[in-house]
Amino acid sequence: MPRVRELELFRLTLPYGRRPESILVRITDYGGMVGWGEVVRPPAALPGERPDDLEDGHEKLWASLEESLPAALIGVDWEHPSELGRVPGGSAADMACWDLWARMKGVPLSHALGGSRTSLMATVRLGAERSLESMVARVNRHVCAGYAHVTMDVHPGWDVEPLRAVRAAYPGLAIAVDGHRAYTEISQLEALDAYGLVAIERPFTDLAASADLQERVSAAVVVEARSVEELDEAVAARAGRALLLRPARFGSLSAVRLAHDTAAAAGWEVTCAGGLGVGLARAATVAVASLPGCTLPSDVAEPPRSAQIVTPPVGASGGVVAVPLTQPGLGHTIDEEKVRRMAKDTFRV
Repeated sequence: MPRVRELELFRLTLPYGRRPESILVRITDYGGMVGWGEVVRPPAALPGERPDDLEDGHEKLWASLEESLPAALIGVDWEHPSELGRVPGGSAADMACWDLWARMKGVPLSHALGGSRTSLMATVRLGAERSLESMVARVNRHVCAGYAHVTMDVHPGWDVEPLRAVRAAYPGLAIAVDGHRAYTEISQLEALDAYGLVAIERPFTDLAASADLQERVSAAVVVEARSVEELDEAVAARAGRALLLRPARFGSLSAVRLAHDTAAAAGWEVTCAGGLGVGLARAATVAVASLPGCTLPSDVAEPPRSAQIVTPPVGASGGVVAVPLTQPGLGHTIDEEKVRRMAKDTFRV
């Protein structure tokens, strides 16, 4: 029976991109077993969010963890992470509990969640480029690296032409597009279906428009849901045929598994996407992506290796991601010295 005797928090500013922040949770039970979790503040806001909301939210999360997490975990007996309900601090603390529990049971996190895959097909997400030539060149680099699937970011004004150029260069490449909810007209996206797309991710903010688009195109319309309730609404509206599942957007891995099961029961496919961070959140995404319903390629390519604290690094090789099965829990060794060097703030109790 796990029983936490020590809790540590680490706040890191990551050395890449727009320098997103990561909060790590480290818990230790009375037998000396350790579990780790991570939550990442993304560098960009979702529709309806202001960038300041992300900063304020991370500040509030850190304060909430300091104030509430010790009382929720220290000295509390539990048999399974699902018994803890919604742990204060959300996904990072919950992930740490799952990691600890799986390590104590001697099983990889993927198996603890019900996963069965030993490897995953990866996609790589490609933002807009300055020219069609640079976009094709970028796709070429990833194809040469072994990727058989790419996901292109599109928006009104940058969609048909880049897609046509990539398709002309790579007739057999599996391509998805991500609209980031930037579209308002169905006709704009309907035209893209002529290029043999596998999926159209997040086309609209409106579920009814997504449902209308799904009736008109052969590609799977992919809906992102941040809770089981949102997913239930999307399924009821017939807003697509696939779910974009980001484990970090849910409060617990139990809720993530329920969302997967709900989508699979509705006949929907699932694609997973991980956070940036230092490798822990993405390792949990790999474990989720090993579930049987996750049949679409997942976005689990590694963050920069210089930022990772895990061995082996999380990432793709030849377009394929190995699911770690030789170590229990998240399946990676944590470089604790590097964590402490990177931390700009810490808390311990």
